Amino acid sequence: MIDCLCLAIIGLAWGLAVGGGLVAFITVLGIVPRLADLTKTANRLINYEAAVITGAIAGALVSLLEPRFGLANFFVVFIGLGCGIFIGLLAAALTEVLNVFPILAKRVGLEGKTHTLLWAIVLGKVIGSLYHWIFFVRLGSL
Repeated sequence: MIDCLCLAIIGLAWGLAVGGGLVAFITVLGIVPRLADLTKTANRLINYEAAVITGAIAGALVSLLEPRFGLANFFVVFIGLGCGIFIGLLAAALTEVLNVFPILAKRVGLEGKTHTLLWAIVLGKVIGSLYHWIFFVRLGSL
């Protein structure tokens, strides 16, 4: 009984540490306000914050409880698309805040061609994701 209680306390402490780190990361970099500014929806900033909090709580619950939803493959595609869009927007906001693309363009000798560099990254990500899904996820389930 004491072992389980100790493990629960340690798990809660680590969860709080990781969660606090994520919130600090998002807050210090100003990702949410920058995303709201880029999409010209700064008047809905509270909705962005609520979405981040709700998503974090839902993700934690799904991770801990491992629920089975029994959705058809058709709906799973849209859930995956939503997750991909979220990760893409988060990565785009992060790179925007850190000015990654201008620095990368300068390093690889593509100054003034940031648009080309961006399309190369996008196409590489899409092709890599499709390759992974077709050959590892889809064929692995057959």
